[in-house]
Amino acid sequence: MSTLALPGYDDVIARYEPVIGLEVHVELGTRTKMFCGCRTDFGAEPNTQVCPVCLGLPGSLPVANRAAIEATIQIGLALRCDIAEWCRFARKNYFYPDMPKNFQISQYDEPLCVDGYLDVDLDGQTVRVGIERVHLEEDTGKTLHIGGATGRIHGATESLVDYNRAGIPLVEIVTNPIPGTGELAPHVARAYVTELREIVKSLGVSDVRMEQGSMRCDVNTSLNRPGEEWGTRTETKNVNSLRSVERAVQSEMLRQAAVLDAGGTITQETRHFRERASGSGEHGREDAGHTVPGRSKETATDYRYFPEPDLVPIAPDPAWVAELKAALPEPPRERRQRLQA
Repeated sequence: MSTLALPGYDDVIARYEPVIGLEVHVELGTRTKMFCGCRTDFGAEPNTQVCPVCLGLPGSLPVANRAAIEATIQIGLALRCDIAEWCRFARKNYFYPDMPKNFQISQYDEPLCVDGYLDVDLDGQTVRVGIERVHLEEDTGKTLHIGGATGRIHGATESLVDYNRAGIPLVEIVTNPIPGTGELAPHVARAYVTELREIVKSLGVSDVRMEQGSMRCDVNTSLNRPGEEWGTRTETKNVNSLRSVERAVQSEMLRQAAVLDAGGTITQETRHFRERASGSGEHGREDAGHTVPGRSKETATDYRYFPEPDLVPIAPDPAWVAELKAALPEPPRERRQRLQA
């Protein structure tokens, strides 16, 4: 890839159509974890906020956090989602050192909130971003690689795992694919995450501090030539600033165009975004940082989802949902419009 010359941004837009999608993870600000009573204080000494449940020890059983369920419903309502009358948790199986149980309790085909939308204002126009789902899960632990120059596993001499974060309530907000944004695709991505961050912050359910990891964004990007089917997407993982969300889309558009121009094919994979030290070109578009390969992207089949046998289903009382909806604060976008008027 390093030998391929990147085309100019305007040239890419003239020949390709981008399609983006965003998966935003929000750590909820509950006092205790999702399925146990451990504290969730940020910055505590490693492995001091753990117990048999969040460490996945044999014989331990989870109990769902009502406050986390309530906060997820509030987010769903603020995004104009339908709230499920009945849903349940599932086990998502994968094997990483930061997952003490070797599976994550999440939601799969029966999420808590579905079919919403969020309007964002950009350059005098309104872009409606469809929300596919808002679901609740538990966060993973944190791995620290020691001895290398990059902080990543390659070149490190040892790796340490802190399980304090494992089990913290995590809400995942998944958009529908967003086609038709053209040259504004990077800006639409940033505007959406910015507006979503303001909404979650106004609800008081998370501090949404991206620099601390309490809000993280996975950016999906693909390119196709006009009239052709959507291209193969890549997923840039754990982007942790609004600026980087925009630049991750820009850099993937340039990289994918270079691969396609050279007759190559795009691999469906996860990637990691790395900022460049300096920028050049209008809006930084010619030097927007770059992404590096992560791993091939799993499908739902690879995760071997099945219903979580240790948790009962969730059936929110309609009266409770109506009460939460009536107590929602004024949406930030509407508040801005009111004050401007």
